[in-house]
Amino acid sequence: MSHGLFRRILFPLLALASARCQGVITGVEPGLQDAVRWKWQVTNSPENDWGLDVPEPPPAPETAPVTPSAPASAENSHEVRRGDALIRIAKKSGRTVAQIRAANGLKSDTIRVGDILRIPTIDECIALGLPPEPPRPARPAKASSPAGAGADVDWDTLLVQVFLDRENFSSGPINAKPGPDFQKLAYLYQTYRGSGSVADDARAAIRNVTSGYRLRPSDFRFIAPPKAEIKSPEPAPAGKTPVKGAKPPPQAKDPSAPVYDEMTSSPMLAYRSPWEFIAERFHCDEKLLRALNPAVRPVPPADTEFVVPNVVPFEIEKAFAPPIQPVLGPGHVVTAVITDVSRLEIFLNDRVVGIFPIASARPGLRGRGTWRVLDAIPRPRLVTLREPRNPPKQVSTFYTGESTPQKSEVLAAPEYLPAGPNNPVGIVWINLAKTDPPEILPYGLHGTSVPARMSSLSGIGGFRMTNWDIARAVRLLPSGASLYWKQSVAPAPVAPVPSG
Repeated sequence: MSHGLFRRILFPLLALASARCQGVITGVEPGLQDAVRWKWQVTNSPENDWGLDVPEPPPAPETAPVTPSAPASAENSHEVRRGDALIRIAKKSGRTVAQIRAANGLKSDTIRVGDILRIPTIDECIALGLPPEPPRPARPAKASSPAGAGADVDWDTLLVQVFLDRENFSSGPINAKPGPDFQKLAYLYQTYRGSGSVADDARAAIRNVTSGYRLRPSDFRFIAPPKAEIKSPEPAPAGKTPVKGAKPPPQAKDPSAPVYDEMTSSPMLAYRSPWEFIAERFHCDEKLLRALNPAVRPVPPADTEFVVPNVVPFEIEKAFAPPIQPVLGPGHVVTAVITDVSRLEIFLNDRVVGIFPIASARPGLRGRGTWRVLDAIPRPRLVTLREPRNPPKQVSTFYTGESTPQKSEVLAAPEYLPAGPNNPVGIVWINLAKTDPPEILPYGLHGTSVPARMSSLSGIGGFRMTNWDIARAVRLLPSGASLYWKQSVAPAPVAPVPSG
């Protein structure tokens, strides 16, 4: 197929996908039905508040270690031994010789026995300005189900999504489903990387589409204890007819659904289940994770083994290792573009180094022109006095015609939504400005507690990304970088709100 014909077929799909990504708001984040009407500010939280207190687990019996089908993390070190060579270490670690030399300040390929070499992460390779590892002529990945997992999973789509995610072309939660959004992302990869076929690149680069992970006792520092189960009402005895006019029995409530008062009284807005923790760690939709692990218990205990997508994991326990934002030297220029309020594209010296989906936290919020990226706030928490975001309306008295403002219950002391992965603004907040000197805007770039629904539920904040994507983006965006707004499709009509 010629490139021109490919463009003519794909452009209508791209416009459709862009319109879809802008999202149609259908509800409010659970627990925030009243809170979305109040003014909120972002502040940082103490580092020692990051993580719940969990009891020390008893010593585990000796068991064979989990052997994943591929390395779960790309970051490690290597001690040089007799017979080692840089090219051999590079092949073993999945990096290039140039990347290892740059990460260790080596001027030649000479190494000595006993040297400790740092194996750079993918993000560090990008920050060094080095190209990603070229596709390896290794055996192609198996686009088939591991034993006993995911019989109805589209393994070919999953393979490409895993590959694109490892290249920092994120589709949001990996779900193994083809569609306009998936086709758009594949097209962007082919456009920016000059690839003939993203599927061929994926098969050449990824040996195994899944990996393994064992849930650790220390992971429960970030997982809230389960709520008490709310049982369904007892059904009427057989043979009895309900009384005419009687109220129907109440429906069972979801015990995991957040409640605002519980959120403000929690020490940390942690993950609500091990499933949610594992899904975010491996960048996937929870439904896909359950399909890959049909035999895992509904409430998995420590040492449960999971089949997971073979991505570089989002390690929340290491998310804030300094420096949070890069400090680039002369000759390195980072710019960012937000297109259609649906995706963030980050460029280093005019070369794309990351594409991530975004969504507005409330309808109609968008920007225009050129903004600036400022500092990042790790572990953000939200504070409010319950002041109304919009001024109270004047209500006319029927008899006198006099106007009186509606009452608003402003608090005397601040109220906080604590930090955590389920804070409405996620794990990191990046301040934005549109003036020089910069005046910090009340809506930044941040994470979310609803990764699979961030385009359809309104909430608190500004421009949302998944927690694993904001964790990658913040390490690519230095303070002072330019942020450009671009519109390629006509926006849907919305209620007027303050715009950039």
